[in-house]
Amino acid sequence: MRINGAESLSSSSKSEADDMIETENESLRERVCDLEKKVLEQGDEIVCLRSTLADVLRRLNQLEGSRTLSLNTSALKNGNTPRAGNHYGGNGHHLISPTLSQKEVTLRYRSANEHPASALRDPVRRVPSHNNSHSSLPQRRAVHYQSTGSLHSDSPSSSSVSPVPPASPSPSPTRPGTAQKPQRLSGTNLYNSKRWSSTGDFNQAQNFSVAPQPSTLASSTRDATYNEEEGSVRMFLRGRPINLYAPTAEIATYDITKVATAPSSKLKLDWVYGYRGKDCRSNLYLLPTGEMVYFVASVAVLYNVQEQSQRHYLGHTDDIKCLTIHPNKLLVATGQTAGHDNHEGKPHIRVWNSVSLATVVVLGLGEFERSISCLSFSKADGGSLLCAIDEGNDHNISVWDWQKNEKGHKITETKCSMDTVVAAEFHPLERNQIVTCGKGHISFWTLDAGGTLYKRNGIFETTRDRPKYVTCLAFTQNGDVLSGDSNGSVVIWGRGTNNILKVARNVHEGSVFSICVLKEGSIITGGGKDGKLIQFDTSMHPTGYEAQIAEHLGGIRTVSEGRGSQLLVGSTRNCILIGSLSMGFSPAVLGHTDELWALCPHPTLAQFLTAGFDRIVQLWDSLSRSVVWSKDIAEQAQSAAFSIDGRIIIVGCVSGKWIVMNSETREIYSTHIDGNEPIQVAKFSPDGQLLALGSRDNYIYIYQVSDGARNYTRLGRCTCWEDKRRRRCSTGAIIDKMSGHSSFITHLDWSKDNEHLRSNSGDYELLYWKVKVCRQVTHSTQLRDTVWASNSCVLTFSSIGIWPEGADGTDVNACERSNGSKLMATGDDFGKVKLYSYPVKQPKSLCHVYGGHSSHVTNVTFLHDDSRLISIGGKDTSVLQWEII
Repeated sequence: MRINGAESLSSSSKSEADDMIETENESLRERVCDLEKKVLEQGDEIVCLRSTLADVLRRLNQLEGSRTLSLNTSALKNGNTPRAGNHYGGNGHHLISPTLSQKEVTLRYRSANEHPASALRDPVRRVPSHNNSHSSLPQRRAVHYQSTGSLHSDSPSSSSVSPVPPASPSPSPTRPGTAQKPQRLSGTNLYNSKRWSSTGDFNQAQNFSVAPQPSTLASSTRDATYNEEEGSVRMFLRGRPINLYAPTAEIATYDITKVATAPSSKLKLDWVYGYRGKDCRSNLYLLPTGEMVYFVASVAVLYNVQEQSQRHYLGHTDDIKCLTIHPNKLLVATGQTAGHDNHEGKPHIRVWNSVSLATVVVLGLGEFERSISCLSFSKADGGSLLCAIDEGNDHNISVWDWQKNEKGHKITETKCSMDTVVAAEFHPLERNQIVTCGKGHISFWTLDAGGTLYKRNGIFETTRDRPKYVTCLAFTQNGDVLSGDSNGSVVIWGRGTNNILKVARNVHEGSVFSICVLKEGSIITGGGKDGKLIQFDTSMHPTGYEAQIAEHLGGIRTVSEGRGSQLLVGSTRNCILIGSLSMGFSPAVLGHTDELWALCPHPTLAQFLTAGFDRIVQLWDSLSRSVVWSKDIAEQAQSAAFSIDGRIIIVGCVSGKWIVMNSETREIYSTHIDGNEPIQVAKFSPDGQLLALGSRDNYIYIYQVSDGARNYTRLGRCTCWEDKRRRRCSTGAIIDKMSGHSSFITHLDWSKDNEHLRSNSGDYELLYWKVKVCRQVTHSTQLRDTVWASNSCVLTFSSIGIWPEGADGTDVNACERSNGSKLMATGDDFGKVKLYSYPVKQPKSLCHVYGGHSSHVTNVTFLHDDSRLISIGGKDTSVLQWEII
């Protein structure tokens, strides 16, 4: 018996050892797979970096060679013969005598490069550039130009910054024996090298014009030059020259080196329209202040519905993706995605005070890969920990002691799942317990005293119970875990276990997107497809109470408890509703759901109209801060315009159609079509008798307006590349001169006398047109003194300064002059709204800069009385209303 017992024990020990070995082998295999994947990825990155470096070096060689030749040529034209190696040209480069052979030039540079003194000594002072990396060209001491109050607005969490132009240096001679060694440029400093090698300093003793480079380096207004004889400013965008003619009265007095100050007026964010429920979850809560907190674009909004007031947290620089509330109900944590800003544009978490709107701590700058998709404060210990899910490839889960140190302390981080993770929550009763869920899984995590996370996956007993997605989480009052899934089921998991206690199947048609446990213990579930809200008791038995959300408002995205018996509901069509199961729900916040492009102000009322790719046209009232009406036009909208009296609206569509509709009744009078490309811009003439439509097919269509702007008769189209005129060039050869735009129309302006149009196109052209004959005015100087009814064109003499350093011609999407002609506002590709003094005719023009949008700002406009500015974001679908103060 003893022998048999010993054999049994030996067999059992062997089995356990085999299990342990198998477990270790499985773990080892996973690690090897991960390492192989990382090695492959790094190999691809190395190949990419090598090819990129080779291309950069090639371009730099071309840049250096062409710049040296162009400097020598321009110096000879000016009658100057610069000495080799002992003078700087206007752009900071050494000038070499053109009489020297290429061999001599090479030898001189080589001797300078190999000189031991120059290798040990750098005679030029280096200053840090705007992105904290040193420019590899000699840099100049910067002078800060500031306007009064232009650095900060009145909001504690917003700021406006004026650009800092560098001062013009004096030419500094260098001894032949200590000529500065030409610096090698790295790929990361291309932007900075352009900054310091431009000809933007115009007050030097000798001006050397530099020809536009054929490389991909973006030109800007820093390269602009002024021709006093012609009275024209020549600037470059992506290497293309653009001539802009000054009015006759300014030719003699115009000074291109002057720095224009920022305006005394500022912008203050007054109201934010919209909500992000289309692709974000658990982002709507009620605060003790009576405000509900949610987000859209890069703004966290605190909205008090009863008082009709909003406050805004503006600490983020790009899309906010998640939000959670601290157990004390006063602190809020929000996480953002990667953005444009070099430092704070990286994915990070901000913990801030909902009362003062002050930032408490910023977590994880440089720690996250892509964006933060889920956040949760610990609850059982009073909120000392914060859990975050990174939306990177590994979907890492990290736990932070957010109160430790100034930047918090990351306790641990580990891979959460290879698949998408949609929710993460700390258990409200169990300390250091976290539950996550997502595609095909639900996981239960334990954080031990040493800071290590252990995971147990939820066990689905049958294939029928395993859903494609586990979509939401909640906790009952006794600590059981509730999960909703894509099968329409609600599953109850036992407290402290990873086993199923109960399954309520087919609760909803389609996915269960939200579960809310009320204070009295009842459970509310929300369906993403059927739009239903259903109430259950603590045992998951239906109570008989349910509500249906209107179909046009979308499905249920999130549900949270409001005041009293009220519920707050966020929908998949970016709407927020307030109500109860017994009384029904009404929308408190409406928004767009797709990219926005169309924006126009009412000519006499404090109203404006927006439209976009979601096929919805909405009229907003800026005083009541609400939607006047909304209409589905069944066409993706690109542009819009009010008639002069405000009774008629023109909506230009992506399909080439344009719709005429009544602004009060929403009745559609007629539908027209011009081509099959988007109608980019629509504008009535100042007298209301003509309508101009700029299309992406490169044409401008002109219509005669009649019958109170209800009827339209086409007068013609401003032709593109069809009107060919023969003329002799300077060499005597006969060439064809093409007229018209060669790319799509982007902006239009009418002259005040209704006789002319000016237009911009996608290839950075500014052309002028005689409207009645639909022909181009080829001599731009003829219209230099024309008074224009608006200034929507981004390429004009009065908008030179809106182009930032390094602009590539597409960075500025829209500009608009105020009705009082004192201000100009712009919207750009970096989510910024800028405010300038008008006219913006100086290349160096300071401005106030405002954030809030997270996508490209597609359009801006002033209301009829210049009391407010409206801006719309592209893919962030937000509408921001700014008060001018």
